[in-house]
Order: sequence, then structure tokens, then C-alpha cells
Amino acid sequence: MNANRFSITLILAASLLGCSASFGQATTSQPAQNPGQQQKPGDTQAAPLTLQGAPPPVSADEEAAYKAFHDAGNDDPAKKDQAAVDFLQKYPQSRYRAELYSWQVRYYFSKGQIDKMEVAGDKELELAPNDVQTLAIMGSALPRAISASTPEPQKRVAKAQQYSQKALDLIPTIAKPDNMTDEQFTKAKSMTSALAYSGLGMVAFRQGKYADAIPHFEKAIQLDPQPDPVNYYVLGICNEKTSHFDDAVTDFTKCSDIPGAIQAACKSQIDEAKKLSTTQLSAPK
Repeated sequence: MNANRFSITLILAASLLGCSASFGQATTSQPAQNPGQQQKPGDTQAAPLTLQGAPPPVSADEEAAYKAFHDAGNDDPAKKDQAAVDFLQKYPQSRYRAELYSWQVRYYFSKGQIDKMEVAGDKELELAPNDVQTLAIMGSALPRAISASTPEPQKRVAKAQQYSQKALDLIPTIAKPDNMTDEQFTKAKSMTSALAYSGLGMVAFRQGKYADAIPHFEKAIQLDPQPDPVNYYVLGICNEKTSHFDDAVTDFTKCSDIPGAIQAACKSQIDEAKKLSTTQLSAPK
């Protein structure tokens, strides 16, 4: 199986880039107030965080650079990312850096730039270790983006397992932000949980624990309001590996119904799973 078939198919990214920025912080992290800064509808920034100790003073130049990041908007994310890069280079100790790293995680995730996403994510989690959205994105994406050239892949797998499980542990502790409706909050939690369960499934898959991977992928699919073909594809492989051939046919068929980069691969796997069901004994569910 070619790992590239499912390494960068991250169809939830666009939705995550549009999620309310204040979702994702567990109740142990309190947002700091930024005087004079209004959050715009659709902005993707995470709420500025209050870190340990007094934050460094903010200069007029820093405030102007921070405003430039927000004014870039989301219509031109590449421009917004450059504003974030410039800001972080100029103000490496800023109280706002966790917010900008969080935005970069989602942006690089949406672009399939997983190495850059990992760097930004690790930096953000040093500052905001309970950001469940970043934890779930990292947990899902890192084990997908493993190839023969990935250095120390088992370390990446272990990190993904840690991040995914921590996200699932923290999601129930998150209080609904004032600027989200109940429906939006429920959807955001479902999407984030789906990413985390997918991450655990991919971790088990990478470890060759196919039976363990199956319930994680099934949970991810159940929670995901926008079906991810990667989950169906890898679930189909896991069902093949565990001799659940009829289930594999169902998984590959659902995957093939979703347009995208792995649609053709899913279609080809349907016939293979059907052939295996006629030549090998199926295992009980």
C-alpha cells in the first residue's frame, strides 16, 4: 500500500480554518483580554492565552504588527501566514505567539505542509498544552504523513498517540464559548473528536495492530459530519487484514463515492476485497 495515497487527504481543514477561534482551549486555560481588539466573525485566531508569570509589555510597534496579522483576514491565507512569520521573527517572546502558532497549525494542515505544521504545533503546545484543536490536528496528521524517508517514524507515531488521547481526554472539559451556538459547539467537538479518533486509528494501523485500529476509525466516521475518505480507506485495509472482507467492500465502496485523490484507489480495492472474500475464509465479526 502506498502511504502517499492517504497521507495528505485532510478534508476537514477548510472547516477548521473557519471554526470559532475560541474553541479548543480546555477550561484550565483562560483567555487574556486584548484591549481594543474585537474578534471578527470567521477569524481563525485562538484566544490570546495567559501564561505563567506576567506577560512582557506590548509596544506600539508590536500592537501594529499584531493588528496587521488580523487585518490580513482569511481571504488571502498565504499573506496572513507571512504576517504571522514576520511577527514571530520580530517578537519571539510576544504574549500573542501561541495564537499565531495555532493559526499556522491549521493553515499548514490545510496545505498538507505537515513538517511545518509539526514545528508550529510543538511550539504552540509548549505555550498552550491544552489546546485540543491543535492536539487533535497533530494527532491525526502526523501518522498519515509517514513515508520511507521519515526520520524516526516511531517517535512521530508515539507523539500522535499522545496528542490524540490527550485531546479526547480534554474535550469534555471545554466550556462552550459565548460566541458559539449550541449547534456550532457540538459540531466543533464532534469534528475535533473525529480527528483524534482517526489519529488513534492511524497509530494502531502504523503499528500493525489492525484489529485495534478498527473501532477507532469507526468512531471517527460516526462523529465526522464531513466524511473523510482516508478513514474509510484505511478502515477497509484493516478489515481486509483481519479477514472481514464484506466490511472491507463496504468501506472501500463508501470511500469510492467521495471525490478526491484516493477515489480511484478505493475503487480498485473493492474488486480485491471481493476476490479475497471468495478465496479466503472470513473471520467472525
